[in-house]
Amino acid sequence: MTDERIFNPADPHATPMHGDTPYLIERRVLAGVPVLIERPPEVTEIRASCLVYHGAWAAKEGKLGVYSALAARGWAVVIPDAALHGERVGDTPPGLNAREYVWESVRGTVAEAPALLNALEQVFGPLPFAVVGSSMGGYVAQTLARTEARVGRAAVLISSGVWEEPEVRVPELRAFLETHRPTTHAGDAPPVPLLLASGDSDPVFPLAAHHVPTAAAYREAYARAGCPENFREIVFPGVGHYTSRGMRDTVVRFLLAKG
Repeated sequence: MTDERIFNPADPHATPMHGDTPYLIERRVLAGVPVLIERPPEVTEIRASCLVYHGAWAAKEGKLGVYSALAARGWAVVIPDAALHGERVGDTPPGLNAREYVWESVRGTVAEAPALLNALEQVFGPLPFAVVGSSMGGYVAQTLARTEARVGRAAVLISSGVWEEPEVRVPELRAFLETHRPTTHAGDAPPVPLLLASGDSDPVFPLAAHHVPTAAAYREAYARAGCPENFREIVFPGVGHYTSRGMRDTVVRFLLAKG
C-alpha cells in the first residue's frame, strides 16, 4: 500500500462537467442557511455569484446542474434551501395553511438573504451578485431586486407579482404582502436589470392573470425611470409550470450580458 497517487493528465478524474468544462459541487452552511455551490475549480478565478431560489415544496437539490453553464464561465452558483424547505422543513411553525406556509417561507428567505450575501463575500470576496427564482423563488427574487442593493440582475421565472392571497390571514404575512407586492411597488426595482419569463400554458399562474399585469407594472416603472431597456419579458409557447430549457438558456444569456 502506498500514498502515491498516479494521475494521467490525458485521462483525468471524472467530475461534474458542463460540456468539456469541469466544475465543483460543495455543500456548506452559510449564515445558518444550507446551500449547494456549483463553482469553477480552485485554480479558476470566480467572476460573479448567482443565488438560485427553488419553488414551494421543493429543495436545493432540484436545481443542481440547471445553471451549471454559469459555473463553467467562472460563476459561483449558490443554491439555498428556502426557509422551511429541504433540510429546514422541520422549522415549520404549526397552524399555517398551505398559502401561509409559502409566504412564511418567502418572508424568512428574504429576511436572511443579507446575512447570506455577507457570508458569501467572506468566502469569495466582493463579487457582482445576481438572483434567479422560479415560482415561489420568483417572489424572493422580485423582493431582493427591490430591497437588496448588492443584487445587480434578477431573473423571475414562472411566477407572479400580483400577490392577491385571500387565504393568508397571519398579520405579519399580510403586512409583508402589502409592503412588497410587485404590482404596487414595481417602481422600486429600476434600474436593476430584470427578466420576467413565463409559460403560456402555466396552470398555476395563468398568463392573463399574472404575467400580463406584472409585466405591465414593471414596463411602466422602468419607462418612468428612464431605463426601459433594463426590463425584459418573454413568454414561452407551450410551456407549463416548469423551468424549460429555453428559459434556462435565456436566463444564462441574460445574466452574462454586458451593460
